[in-house]
Amino acid sequence: MKRFALTLTMIVAVLTLAGSAPTVQAQEVEIEGPLAGAPAVVGLRIYRALRFQVQLHAAMTLQDEYTRTVLPGGQLNFHLTDWLGIGVWGGYGLGLDTALTDQIVDKGQTNSVNVLSLPNRQLFAKQIGRIKFVVAPQLTFIPLRGKLGLFEKLFVDTDFYVFGGVGVVGLEERADVTAAKYDQCFEGGSSLPNSIQCFSQTATVRSTRVAIAPTFGAGLSLFLADFVAMTIEWRGLPFAWNTSGTDESGFSGGDFPDKAIDSKDYLPHFNHMMTLGFAFYFPTKPKISTVDLD
Repeated sequence: MKRFALTLTMIVAVLTLAGSAPTVQAQEVEIEGPLAGAPAVVGLRIYRALRFQVQLHAAMTLQDEYTRTVLPGGQLNFHLTDWLGIGVWGGYGLGLDTALTDQIVDKGQTNSVNVLSLPNRQLFAKQIGRIKFVVAPQLTFIPLRGKLGLFEKLFVDTDFYVFGGVGVVGLEERADVTAAKYDQCFEGGSSLPNSIQCFSQTATVRSTRVAIAPTFGAGLSLFLADFVAMTIEWRGLPFAWNTSGTDESGFSGGDFPDKAIDSKDYLPHFNHMMTLGFAFYFPTKPKISTVDLD
C-alpha cells in the first residue's frame, strides 16, 4: 500500500512539473544589413549551358591480359542545360603488349594439345586481339558542382558528371580456323612439327569486326579558366571477344576446345579505362547568373 501511494505521488509530481514548464518556440533568425534577403549564390558562372565542348584526351585500358590499349582521341558535346549534354566520344587504339605476352613469346611451349592455340610462340603477339577504335554517342548528366581548395589558398570550380551511351568498338582478332583446316593439318598422320608449320600460317591471319556494347562511367571537371577544363574520367565498356586468339570453347553446353577458332571463342570481358583530357568551351565566355533583388 505504501509502495502504491509513493508511485502515485511521483506521477502527480511529474505531471505538475510538465504542466508548469514553459512552451518552447522556434525563433526565426532575421538577417540584417546588406545580406538581408540575398540568395545563396549570386554571380554563378554557368559553365555548360548552351555551350559546345571540344575535348582532346588520351585514354588507357586497365587490367588487360595480353595487350593494353592507348586511345588518343576527342569528344564533342553540346550542353542543352548546365546539367545535361549530348555528344560523341571517340579514340584510335594503339596497342602496348603486356608482360604476360612477352613471357609467352619468350618461353611458351607448343604440344599436340595446344598446337592450334599456340602454333608458334614467337608469333603469339600477332594473334592476340586488339582494339582499333571506339566511337560512343552518349548523354552526359552533371548532378553536382562546387569548388576544390588547395591549402585554403587556391580554389578551382569543379563539377562531377556521369554519362552513358552506346559504344561502337572496332576489333582486330585472329581469323577463324575451322575444323576442316584442323583435319587438313593432320592428314596422313602428320607429325607435330608438320602441324606446327601448318598452323603457324594461321597465327598471323587477321580479321576485323565491329562490336556494339553499352558504355558508361563518371568523371570530374576542373575549370582552369572560363573556357578550359581538365577532365578525369573512368569508362566501362563490356563486350565479348577473343583476346588471346586461342581455342577457348565451342561444344554446346560446355567450355571445351572444339578444335576450331571462331565466334564461339568470344569470352565476356568487362573492359574499362581511365581518361585524362582538356576540354575547351565555346562561346569562350560563360553566362553569369543574375537575381532581381527588388
